[in-house]
Amino acid sequence: MPIVHFLNVNSGDCSIIQHGSGRNTVIDVCNAKPLTSLEQFYGVMQNSQAALEKGVNGNFNQKKYPVNPIAYMKERGINKVWRFIATHPDMDHLDGIEAFFNAFAPDNFWDTDNNCEKEWGNGNNGGYSEADWNFYKTLRDGKPTDNPKRLTLYAGNNGPFWNRDENGNAGADGITILAPTRELVTNGNACEDYNDSSYVLLYQTQSGNRILFAGDSHDATWEHILKNHESDVKDVDVLIAPHHGRKSDRNWEFLDVVNPRLTFFGNASSEYLAYSAWKNRGLGYILNNQAGSIILNAEVCPAEVYVTCEAYAKSLTTQATFGATYKAYKIGTVKPKAMKAAAVPVYSKL
Repeated sequence: MPIVHFLNVNSGDCSIIQHGSGRNTVIDVCNAKPLTSLEQFYGVMQNSQAALEKGVNGNFNQKKYPVNPIAYMKERGINKVWRFIATHPDMDHLDGIEAFFNAFAPDNFWDTDNNCEKEWGNGNNGGYSEADWNFYKTLRDGKPTDNPKRLTLYAGNNGPFWNRDENGNAGADGITILAPTRELVTNGNACEDYNDSSYVLLYQTQSGNRILFAGDSHDATWEHILKNHESDVKDVDVLIAPHHGRKSDRNWEFLDVVNPRLTFFGNASSEYLAYSAWKNRGLGYILNNQAGSIILNAEVCPAEVYVTCEAYAKSLTTQATFGATYKAYKIGTVKPKAMKAAAVPVYSKL
């Protein structure tokens, strides 16, 4: 069944799509590491004692308890990855990539045709691993005939398995590539700013859900998307916020068109998050720091929303129920805005 996972992984990104086809897509990775013996035996600890305590001013402190994507996936029986998508070459989207590939051996690797280089040993690597960067570069230097198969795709590209079936008909895994364009990649390489050469992907389910993965896309990307793909992104159900929801000195007017019913924010200090862009538009959002990992049952429409932090779930509704399939607590559904007042609140209380 179509299930989307937005993981609580430090100040980085990692999303998983379990497609109805049985194929699995992973978009970016952070905090991945080889499984410890305890993780192999006991699985993932979903709640720490601190997380079980009542949150203060809406802060459930989940950033302190990030999950290891490898352990998270293994615990849920996700043992194979069909495609891994690196939205762009920032280390908070590549952290632990070598361990992840060793664990899951993805068949396909989507990459941008970037020329990014990084200096190590200068104290500015943010604690990330040079070995992960070097491993990524070996993938980036790969060819379509290699294992994994490396693909550099652009807005509007079509192909088997991601949006075409074996007969060439639209559908397959329901992924539409909205960005980057060749021009955005070229410009990013020229100015060494790779955010606007990031992948932006629209995932559509047969049940009618539309989930928009925005990578670290910035203003030039959104100018392209609104000019060429406005109907694709208008009034989406769920937005994975660009750049984790950070302010990023950017224009947020694209939200007037995208108008998401619900947005997922990654981890960042609250002073850096663009709360006001959502609050001023009456848009709902959930933070990893509150909810832990967030799961969507996208087989039904509106999609059902689950979170791994029990305390946060029960702070929203006394009807929060544990779903064994997702190993998380159901807090409601992604409701149309007209129904928000009557719906179980799935938006931030901040």
